Amino acid sequence: NYQTYSINFLLNNPYSGLFLEPGLGKTIITLTAIDELMHNRFEVSRVLVVAPLRVARDTWGGECKKWKHLKHLKLSLILGTEPERIRAINKSADIYIINRENLVWLIKHYGKNFPYDMVVLDELSSFKSVSSKRFRAMKSVRPFVKRVVGLTGTPAPNGLLDLWPQVYLLDMGKRLGRYITAYKN
Repeated sequence: NYQTYSINFLLNNPYSGLFLEPGLGKTIITLTAIDELMHNRFEVSRVLVVAPLRVARDTWGGECKKWKHLKHLKLSLILGTEPERIRAINKSADIYIINRENLVWLIKHYGKNFPYDMVVLDELSSFKSVSSKRFRAMKSVRPFVKRVVGLTGTPAPNGLLDLWPQVYLLDMGKRLGRYITAYKN
């Protein structure tokens, strides 16, 4: 029941986070919502998943192969050397998956022409530092993205200050304010 509820939540909220414990199906929930948004509702056309390397390489593709209703999704892994990554972004796919260490490269590569209308930040808590390059890069393209999903089991691992950057990437300051200074105060 909670997975059905979560899928509907993602479908009905363009900026959302799934803060669920490990093993509760965040990936399958998100893939099911992406499939619905892409192939039935036609609300998104290019999805980017940003994940830790092992998860990017193994988990997302493995989940698509495991579930009958997702086997038709085409994935492109933006991993490896720069020429390999360039080939991957030029490949026709539904979902493009990149490890978080290459996110800054990808955003620099596209500049203001960021082509993804939905971004999934798998392990959203890796965007908890406002001074990190990956946070600043994602913040720069955030206004161009129609849908953002953040996935994590540990949204505040070191305290409440870790929440602001993560929630900002979801809603651009609507819930916790546009600036971290105001949030701290």
